[in-house]
Amino acid sequence: MSTRRLRSEDYNDYSSTDVTPEGSPPAGINGFTRPESYQRFGESNGTTWYQTLIHLLKGNIGTGLLGLPLALKNAGILLGPLSLLVMGVVAVHCMSILVKCAHHFCYRFQKQFLDYGGTVVYGLESTPISWLRTHAVWGRRVVALFLILTQLGFCCVYFVFLADSLRQVVSSANSTTTDCQSNRTVTLTPTMDSRLYMLSLLPFVVLLSFIQNLKVLSIFSMLANVAMLISLVVIYQYIVRDIPDPSALPLAAAWKTYPLFFGTAIFAFEGIGVVLPLENKMKNPQQFPVILYVGMTIVTILFISLGVLGYLRFGAAIQASITLNLPNCWLYQAVKLLFSFGIFFTYAVQFYVPAEIIIPPLVARVPERWGWLVNLLLRVVLVGITCALAILIPRLDIVISLVGSVSSSALALIFPPLLEIATYYTEGMHPLLIAKDVLISLFGFVGFVVGTYEALVELAMPAAVINGTSTSGQ
Repeated sequence: MSTRRLRSEDYNDYSSTDVTPEGSPPAGINGFTRPESYQRFGESNGTTWYQTLIHLLKGNIGTGLLGLPLALKNAGILLGPLSLLVMGVVAVHCMSILVKCAHHFCYRFQKQFLDYGGTVVYGLESTPISWLRTHAVWGRRVVALFLILTQLGFCCVYFVFLADSLRQVVSSANSTTTDCQSNRTVTLTPTMDSRLYMLSLLPFVVLLSFIQNLKVLSIFSMLANVAMLISLVVIYQYIVRDIPDPSALPLAAAWKTYPLFFGTAIFAFEGIGVVLPLENKMKNPQQFPVILYVGMTIVTILFISLGVLGYLRFGAAIQASITLNLPNCWLYQAVKLLFSFGIFFTYAVQFYVPAEIIIPPLVARVPERWGWLVNLLLRVVLVGITCALAILIPRLDIVISLVGSVSSSALALIFPPLLEIATYYTEGMHPLLIAKDVLISLFGFVGFVVGTYEALVELAMPAAVINGTSTSGQ
């Protein structure tokens, strides 16, 4: 995910809506507000529908995509794609719930814009439970906490991915060939442990984190997206060729590995944080519902296709990232380096959000002349924490599943349905609508608990026990 998240103060133009006499949006709880109800505020040079679609795709496509073939191995060649489809539908529905609730409170309280945390605060203030109303401010803090956990979790994943990719490229450098037609087995040259690669990358990532200008970061983000797009095209053209007989692949895997699939899948789908800023930034925000559904349909098709084709192509030998299964020829070694280049610069973009949440309040506590030094030191500390966590969990598949289960499930599945209940309960909700929201939240919560537990259990197992998914097996 290579776009920044919920920082409403970063946006100079806003979208809002006219208020009905009752103070509620005309569409009520049945869907998005009517397109004709939108009114644009602020600058007129907002994003077009095409730019918004590109940003939405960028916000949902990242390293989680590369781990989906292994996720399907943990679910089964039939159960996996079906589960991905269901999770895609539910994820889009939760995104639409968040946008709808934000619109509702913009109408009701004449707000120009609400971010995720602000929407949750107003939702808690609308509940009939007095304790929730008096502690509504904690809604923003909880959302901010999970945003920090999610974004720093992404950064941990990037450290592991970069180390794994560089280690494999270096270890097979002497055996790299110009013959890309065959995927022959090569003898790998002994090289450093992947954790030493993480430490080697640390100084460069620290320097990258010192970039605080969003315009500069946007340039790096564009370069990263181009690099990853080229890499995906090359990966697709390889995996669609010479697919072996899939009859030996299980239709449904063992139930104990399914929670690992859940964590990886929800990690991949975790783009809910971008929807409100993107809708707010548009020239014609009434087009956003269509863009959301079209964009997420593309994302879901991409996820299912790469997951299925990758698992069919490599079978039980699939690794934590499909790039690690590519042949040791110059073209695919270049793909690994190109994708690593994109992920390296994406780190700075993802790091921006937790840095902006954590650092400014702490810098405000020190004398102004020391502010710049404290700012840089805090950035060093935060980057060091992500590197240390990556070193403690040097297995790409497990760290992706763990981050997805712990934080992504809360933001993408648990909070939005509960927010809808809090927002509309006092106005009257159909029992089936309440049951639907409770069911989605329970699904997210069960995935959160079981997925976290199974990821920790897998983490405690010796790396050699896992079939080719550990860095030590490369």
